[in-house]
Amino acid sequence: MRTVALLWAPLLFLAAAAAYADQSALNPVVRQETIDKTICVPGYATGVRPATSYTNGIKQMYFQRAQLNPRLAQAYELDHIIPLALGGHPRNLDNLALQVREGENGAKRKDRIEEKLQCLVCSGQVTLATAQRDILEDWQAAYHRYAKVECRRR
Repeated sequence: MRTVALLWAPLLFLAAAAAYADQSALNPVVRQETIDKTICVPGYATGVRPATSYTNGIKQMYFQRAQLNPRLAQAYELDHIIPLALGGHPRNLDNLALQVREGENGAKRKDRIEEKLQCLVCSGQVTLATAQRDILEDWQAAYHRYAKVECRRR
């Protein structure tokens, strides 16, 4: 059962990622010209992150929709497809998906590239739109593309 559930995670993530095309997965406040007042301010993502009472409810709903065993909930997290640190919408369901925590497709690995891309955007090395597109289209390819790029903070 666990193997079947783990196979669902990438599919659920990709289905949710398709919603990005209509821009509803993006926070309209965050644009290239506002990054110095939004995502590049220390603590920004923490300040806009929804309460766990909200995210736990969404996670439970997604588990029910996917008919996943609730006992596997600890193996997953509710992920922002476009990270908050890159201007993803905090609460829009189009920007939320279940993601397995561990492993090559896991949220822990994705978190590392999210941090790197935020640094690259805030240092002017990558545009916000490029970072958003790259993490959305194939975050693992973005991981390989940017992981070894040195971020030159201003």
